[in-house]
Amino acid sequence: MAKEKKTPRPKAETPKGFRDYFGTEVTERAEMLRAIAAVYHRYGFEALESSGVETVEALGKFLPDVDRPNEGVFAWLDEDEKWMALRYDLTAPLARVYAQHRNDLPLPYRRYAMGPVWRNEKPGPGRYRQFYQCDADTVGAASVAADAEICALLADCLEIVGIPRGDYLVRVNNRKVLNGVLECMGLTDDAQRDAVLRTIDKFDKVGEGGVRELLGKGRLDVSGAYIDGVGLSDEQAEPVIAFLTSGRLETSETLANLRTAIGESKVGAEGVAELEEIATLLEAQGYGPDRIVIDPSVVRGLGYYTGPVFEAELTFEILDEKGRKRQFGSVAGGGRYDDLVKRFTGQAVPATGVSIGVDRLLAALREKGRIGGTEQGPVVVTVMDKARMADYQAMVAELRQAGIRAEVYLGNPKNFGNQLKYADKRLSPVAVIEGGDEKERGVVQIKDLILGAKLAEDASLEEWKERPSQYEIPRGDLVVKVREILGLYS
Repeated sequence: MAKEKKTPRPKAETPKGFRDYFGTEVTERAEMLRAIAAVYHRYGFEALESSGVETVEALGKFLPDVDRPNEGVFAWLDEDEKWMALRYDLTAPLARVYAQHRNDLPLPYRRYAMGPVWRNEKPGPGRYRQFYQCDADTVGAASVAADAEICALLADCLEIVGIPRGDYLVRVNNRKVLNGVLECMGLTDDAQRDAVLRTIDKFDKVGEGGVRELLGKGRLDVSGAYIDGVGLSDEQAEPVIAFLTSGRLETSETLANLRTAIGESKVGAEGVAELEEIATLLEAQGYGPDRIVIDPSVVRGLGYYTGPVFEAELTFEILDEKGRKRQFGSVAGGGRYDDLVKRFTGQAVPATGVSIGVDRLLAALREKGRIGGTEQGPVVVTVMDKARMADYQAMVAELRQAGIRAEVYLGNPKNFGNQLKYADKRLSPVAVIEGGDEKERGVVQIKDLILGAKLAEDASLEEWKERPSQYEIPRGDLVVKVREILGLYS
């Protein structure tokens, strides 16, 4: 009889492009989401939790930064022969939700949403296929007051999570101004227009000189490869350069430069007027150019946005993997997308919103040392006698009812040293000990594990050696003493 082949054990590994999050990281993210949600709520936005799965048809070809329909998503064919996909962002689901429930929703509809999104893209350092987004959007408001409000909200969110003024800028531009520039250039060939747009999108990487070369004959990139240019003359390229370099410290100067760049274009003039109104509305609320600035170099999702666009950039420097200084960069972005809901309803529905990249924002705060400290573990009630488990559970219940994080050791209690090792691994600040002798005398032992660890490192430390690391107290003083010790390290 043939020997039955054993099924090989599965390999315990995280799928490529994904990662696991433990303890402190999960807590830090939850705290950030709560802080941002509080700002969204204060601005009058309502929470929405939509499905993590959408039809591919609903996601459509309007995914930002994706040239081909449905590329970049995790999709499958369901039992009804319908293509389904994990959501790529939180905006496409909003368009579907609004179109489906519009008769029951207020207009404008102001919603915020938070959760993971999935992109089937090539992973890289710090780039994962699953990540969190945190969005706020207004559907049904054509006024640029809605765009100005989103910019103010974004600045408030950055500050509430720990990014102070001076370490960030919300940069604002308008797709209509860019359309005016293209109109002023007189480009009629769609392929050439698209090539110009792609070149503009590289401004932050190659600068003015690089854009000039790419609009003209081409340039050598850092690898030594030659990149063909768009083939424009210097005269044709000039409106693009004027547009990209219009930014000044004074908003009035920036707007004047943009008016020059768009020439006689009506759509361009409309875009400049919208930027001027946004600046006026923000100034009235106390948001100056130290926080929110008109910046023509901001180019986001060129095929996606239809009006104002904005991006939050962290301006402080960090060191890259090669030890070179660089700015941290963008952590949030958004803009006006007036054509998304129309796909479902056939009617134009104005919409604007912002998406905060929570994981990048957390990384920025860790880089600045503003989060990422060691999280304190629970108080551990040790077990000296399995027969008295009820006594230990009573102790832990008292601590929890007093708002103190605590647990009873539930492993094998035979080796007491292992219990303390467990407490150390859990980063526990305090261990509670009650053996038979303590029980008879009505006392408990309270061990200060943080102090004990410091004394073990260097018993000569003057600041620690006068303090005992273990106390014997009346059983009735358990909560008071534990709270006192925790207060030393909070």
